[in-house]
Amino acid sequence: MSYRKLGRTSSQRKAMLRDLTTDLFINERIVTTEARAKEVRSTAEKMITLGKRGDLHARRQAAAFVRNETASVREEGEEIVVESALQKLFNDIAPRYADRNGGYTRILKTEPRRGDAAPMVILELV
Repeated sequence: MSYRKLGRTSSQRKAMLRDLTTDLFINERIVTTEARAKEVRSTAEKMITLGKRGDLHARRQAAAFVRNETASVREEGEEIVVESALQKLFNDIAPRYADRNGGYTRILKTEPRRGDAAPMVILELV
């Protein structure tokens, strides 16, 4: 298996990828470095594929990776509906790509970071 180490230990790397993937699902667009974006793209596309399957096993596999964070809070009549990142993935994002076979994300290059000139990109859902 080939992947970037990103200058971190395996536990730190896994935590960072989980956080960035969850943030991508919540905000549908994140700004990060190019190397991180290329790694997050891989994990995000795997999670969207699980969301397209939609069965219980796929939901549990995605829940083991995606953080339990609040994606949105809205009011429907008298009820307050709190939607988690996992619910947003399975209810909103995955059905959007039902007829698409991969390629759910887009990487747009921007200007280098000011402090260290690291190449920065915008990673967004197509």
